Amino acid sequence: MSFDPASLTYNDAGLIPAIAQDHGTGEVLMMAWMNAEAVARTLATGQVTYWSRSRQAFWIKGETSGHVQKLIDLRVDCDRDCLLLQIEQTGPACHTGRRSCFYTSVRDGGEVELMAPEV
Repeated sequence: MSFDPASLTYNDAGLIPAIAQDHGTGEVLMMAWMNAEAVARTLATGQVTYWSRSRQAFWIKGETSGHVQKLIDLRVDCDRDCLLLQIEQTGPACHTGRRSCFYTSVRDGGEVELMAPEV
């Protein structure tokens, strides 16, 4: 059965959330947005490509930083409105230099930083 990115359910802006997960550890690294073309480019190249809402342009993860994401598996959720990208991450995934964008925990009414920047 062939896959068509147009078969996914996108929001009113034509975007779908994509969660990047380390394929080896299961750690959730980041969340970003993709449109149908970004999904198609990711599948065609194996290099994760997102849609930047602020720049209104495609961005290949790691294109400038070298912290690339190699696609291992792309999974579609049951409602077809969210993607799980199992990836091999080179370097930190977060633009702050941390392994994961989810480095802040809310505990006992306060915020706790769980990890420092790697670089």
